[in-house]
Amino acid sequence: VQLQASGGGLVQAGDSRRLTCVGSGRAFNSYTVAWFRQRPGKEREFAAASSYGVGTTYYGESVKERFIVFRDNTKNTVYLQMDNVQLEDTAVYYCAAASFLNENYVDTERYYNFWGQGTLVTVSS
Repeated sequence: VQLQASGGGLVQAGDSRRLTCVGSGRAFNSYTVAWFRQRPGKEREFAAASSYGVGTTYYGESVKERFIVFRDNTKNTVYLQMDNVQLEDTAVYYCAAASFLNENYVDTERYYNFWGQGTLVTVSS
């Protein structure tokens, strides 16, 4: 599957932004799709994921209760709704996919073998 992430840009602190990850290919619902982010000067970290099948959601601690991940398999699309963004949310956001990924590994990037190109979100005060 090929992934295309979009939706980044400049956003003010406290505002909302929605990122989109569109996948090509078949059987999109057989992929767990995650969002990872890389903040300036830091390693890439897990943000959120939507599992294959029923779309169970998972969140990293730093985004929990502010971000929502959801998917529309009819459109081969996974979204990351970012609410009440903070300065520390400034990062390049990547979507990634893995087929039938065990839920124990959804936050571990080495298990994802398909990656989008990243989209930059810059939060201003």
